[in-house]
Amino acid sequence: MTTLHASTKQSARTEPPAKPRKLKLDSSEALLRTVSYVAVSLFALMCVLPFILIVSASFSEESKIVENGFSLVPQGFSTAAYELIFSAPRQIIGSYVVTIVMTVSGVAIGLAITSMTGYALQRKDFPLRNYISFFIYFTTLFSAGLAPTYLWIARTLGLRGNYLAVFLQLLLSPWLIILMKNFARTVPYEVIESGKIDGAGDFRIFAQLVLPMLKPALATIGLFTALSYWNEWYLSSLYLGSTVEFPPLQYHLYNIINTANALRNSVAGSNVTITDLPSNTLKMASAVVATGPIILVYPFVQKYFVSGITVGAVKG
Repeated sequence: MTTLHASTKQSARTEPPAKPRKLKLDSSEALLRTVSYVAVSLFALMCVLPFILIVSASFSEESKIVENGFSLVPQGFSTAAYELIFSAPRQIIGSYVVTIVMTVSGVAIGLAITSMTGYALQRKDFPLRNYISFFIYFTTLFSAGLAPTYLWIARTLGLRGNYLAVFLQLLLSPWLIILMKNFARTVPYEVIESGKIDGAGDFRIFAQLVLPMLKPALATIGLFTALSYWNEWYLSSLYLGSTVEFPPLQYHLYNIINTANALRNSVAGSNVTITDLPSNTLKMASAVVATGPIILVYPFVQKYFVSGITVGAVKG
């Protein structure tokens, strides 16, 4: 009996797990799912085609684009635009380093401040939460304007020609703080109470209990902050200009395009063939150089992005 029981038990262990049965959809559900897949696929294709067009135009000849327009296949394959961008490797690498350092440090510091601010503003035991929330929201409706801001940054703080003039202005956003506050409301208050019962302080409760539950919001806000730093060029033109050796990447590419356009206008009417000077291809190559690295970051935060932006938008 013991041997029989052991053999039966062993055979039961070695049996493969039963495969889950697939639910058979009726005709209406199958049709709805098919239409949904087709619609999503078409929408995804519409989103991808412009980027394919940009990449194709960046490897085309300028004269072919002027003559035939843009196409999904490179016309007269050429790397002249990329050669012009990377003609000064030290400059482009330096701009990349500056932008990467500003983006990484800005996201890290910005997430730390935004998450702590949003968490504190939703705590019911924080007496000043309504007043501070009003002041933060007030800045989304009214702003001082460009002239007072420039005078404050350049003269009062003396940050003209300093990277901090750009870094500090992009560090926080009132809308992102409100988004974090709304998401922090979804954290059960029982979690905070359990931490207090165990004798944990406020900072430990936030770091070990609350912060891991804010991953969707952190990914969403981190992506928005990274995009703001990566795509920044306007503030650099105001506060940095030519005072720094390595401007941020977007401003560096902006200067390359302006230089090429100025050269194109200066030789107009001379014996130089204007169609051979890169203009449209240079713009497309600049878009590829600037967009490529940030696209690689999105897949890592995609699974958190939808839930983070949805919760922050729905909660009031």
